[in-house]
Amino acid sequence: MTGQQGSGGIDPGVIELAGRVFDLARAGATEQLAAYLDAGVPVDLTNDKGDTLLLLAAYHGHPDTVTALLDRGADPGRVNDRGQTALAAAVFRQSGDAVLALLRAGADPDAGGPTARETAVFFDLPAMGALLDGARS
Repeated sequence: MTGQQGSGGIDPGVIELAGRVFDLARAGATEQLAAYLDAGVPVDLTNDKGDTLLLLAAYHGHPDTVTALLDRGADPGRVNDRGQTALAAAVFRQSGDAVLALLRAGADPDAGGPTARETAVFFDLPAMGALLDGARS
């Protein structure tokens, strides 16, 4: 069945590759993911929910993967279909290193919905709020 188009018009091999790449971001398999990106997989690849590799790495608490994605040009301001950002995901997971990497890359603590700041307040995460407030300085 290689080379044949699936029901959505996309080669099943491409769908399988994309699934593998998203799994690597979720798992924090930084070196393997970086190899795919360096071979040409788009750094801002999104799934059917608008989740980027960066958002998934941040949500699953992998700051090294977040940094590798940012180093390769991932957009720190992308919002998924539900209005979520990688920064809000990193705040929710209380991943200070990922939050700092995203802030250094220009992520906006007030973007999306709920925003990273709103996430810190709602889940009573004062340390995360302090990191975000430091971004104002």
